[in-house]
Amino acid sequence: MDPQTIQRRRWYVLGVLTVSLLVVVLDNTILNVALKTIADPHEGLGATQSQLEWSINSYTLVFAGLLFTFGVLGDRLGRKRVLLGGMVIFAIASLASAYAQSPAQLIWARALMGLGGAAVMPQTLSIITNVFEPKERPRAIALWAGAVGLGVAIGPITGGLLLAHFWWGSVFLINVPVIIAGAAAIVFLVPESRNPERGGLDPVGVLLSIIGLVAVSYGIIRGGDKGAWGAVDVLVPIGLGALVLAAFVWHEARTEHPAFDVRLFRDPRLSASVAAIALCFFAAGGVFFFSNFYMQSVRGLSPLQSGAMVMPFAVAQLVFSPRSASMVRRFGAKAVCTVGLLAVTGALVGYQFLDVHTPLWVLGVIFFVQGAGMANVMPPATEAVMSALPREKAGAGSALNNTARQVAVALGVAVLGSVISSIYRSDLREKLAGLPAAARDVVGQSIAGAHQAGAVSSEARALIAPADEAFVHAVHVAAGAAALIALFSALVVLRWMPGRSAVEDEPAAGSPAASGDGEAEPAQGSQETATV
Repeated sequence: MDPQTIQRRRWYVLGVLTVSLLVVVLDNTILNVALKTIADPHEGLGATQSQLEWSINSYTLVFAGLLFTFGVLGDRLGRKRVLLGGMVIFAIASLASAYAQSPAQLIWARALMGLGGAAVMPQTLSIITNVFEPKERPRAIALWAGAVGLGVAIGPITGGLLLAHFWWGSVFLINVPVIIAGAAAIVFLVPESRNPERGGLDPVGVLLSIIGLVAVSYGIIRGGDKGAWGAVDVLVPIGLGALVLAAFVWHEARTEHPAFDVRLFRDPRLSASVAAIALCFFAAGGVFFFSNFYMQSVRGLSPLQSGAMVMPFAVAQLVFSPRSASMVRRFGAKAVCTVGLLAVTGALVGYQFLDVHTPLWVLGVIFFVQGAGMANVMPPATEAVMSALPREKAGAGSALNNTARQVAVALGVAVLGSVISSIYRSDLREKLAGLPAAARDVVGQSIAGAHQAGAVSSEARALIAPADEAFVHAVHVAAGAAALIALFSALVVLRWMPGRSAVEDEPAAGSPAASGDGEAEPAQGSQETATV
């Protein structure tokens, strides 16, 4: 495909890539609204709280562990080729998830889905970086980042609509026709590109990262389940995981072809931007996990109603994400990111005003402010990461950006979910003593379990109100912790992200054009292969 054709089709290419991205992002947020249904032993799989957390984390940990490898594979084998392969894997895993017969099968199918998502995600951003000139790239990346936020928001309403008419597996089955249409569009519209300097792979680094992250997450989730953070089976996996992750960092700093190039963090703009993305999504990932239980269990909303409650977040993303590039040009990335993170902090503080009877419009306002804040964090931070690297390393930059986000979401769900579980169980411990052992375990496990037990047992029914109060108290503590993390992220950006002049000057000096490539698309001429 010649450079002129690529230029004419660049916005169509962006549309196709955005659809591919939406499928990957949408799936996680669709699952959030289906968690209560999957936990139901009659309508779903009877999954426990920890199994529900693993159904999310099996995806995100595999996704995060392989993102950098697939970014390198795309640079090496061809980004379009790897993108199509990832879409096929994602479709197969979606079918397996839809027809899972047990929580264990769902967890493994979700892990396979993470493999496909890891192949898709970095290619979308690296292709955008290669198709768009530096002057148009911020706007394109803003639209790409807006798709991430939009997927977070429209997933719940889509899931709610599906659950209102079909069984829980439909939230995964919906991916298949979308993937088929998207793959067909990719074949005809998306150009092929690759890095002419082929790098090696790093299987040791990939293995260390997955083992370390899984061990830490297991220990954290186990601690929340047991409510005993000093237990051996909690401390050992966390400690082992921390040691493995330390070995991973040591290995990555010394290997010739790292799976996750920690040396890139020597650039303060890149490291501050990645920190902003990671800390923001750490806070947001955990909050979205437990807010669905608040809406569906404590407030009694249906999946469709709880999905509709998240629409203000989607509106904020649609309004503010496309405008973030112009805001950065006017005020600088540091100012825009800092204000965005402060808005996220304010939204998380707003959870302190929620109780079992708070008007639902308050939650809608919180979602809107959170969406507006994140819409002004992701685009400038992502552009800062991508512009800090030469174009031929776009896959590595994309993977770095997305790895930070996915690891943060996984740890956010694990940490904040465990905080919720621990406080909920601690508040109810004395009140559970009078229940039969079976009912005591169900009610003490989660707020969803308390409402399920209350529907069939008069003794458990008397504990529904205390269980709601205990869960709301746990939400206050977890959201307060998330707010502190978001505030810390704002301080990191304020301290280390360069201001407007640096952001404006750096791309001009560090762009592919300045490194001797000439004009952006002709520079890719040796890398593009005809597809139509």
